[in-house]
Amino acid sequence: MPDKAWSAGFIQFLKFNAVGLLNTLVDFAVFTLLHSIGVYTTPAQIISYSAGTANSFFWNKKVTFRDRGSVSADSFDRLQLVRFIVLNLIVMGISVLLIHLLTDSLGIQVLIAKVLVTFITVIINFFGSRKWVFR
Repeated sequence: MPDKAWSAGFIQFLKFNAVGLLNTLVDFAVFTLLHSIGVYTTPAQIISYSAGTANSFFWNKKVTFRDRGSVSADSFDRLQLVRFIVLNLIVMGISVLLIHLLTDSLGIQVLIAKVLVTFITVIINFFGSRKWVFR
């Protein structure tokens, strides 16, 4: 029988991935919609990434990294929000740069570039969230 710490960590990992999938779906849906109506790639990426990020903060705070030591489940940690915003601004900047490089310099189709960049940004965001934002 696995120990409780391992089980709790594994469950947290599963929750993070479920929330991440939902964030990615929100991001891709908004990006695809904006791109299909003619919004340029960079503004579409910024808006779609922001929509996924807002979704991420809400669900990761409430479900994945729920602070069991807080006075209330609805308590608000401003420093945590600032860390979250800083991390996601950095990751968004990386994503915009990489999409630009892949599409303009390498000629990769924009939605394929978006998928490739998402693999990179998910890894950065996971470690940043776990080790810095929701520690």
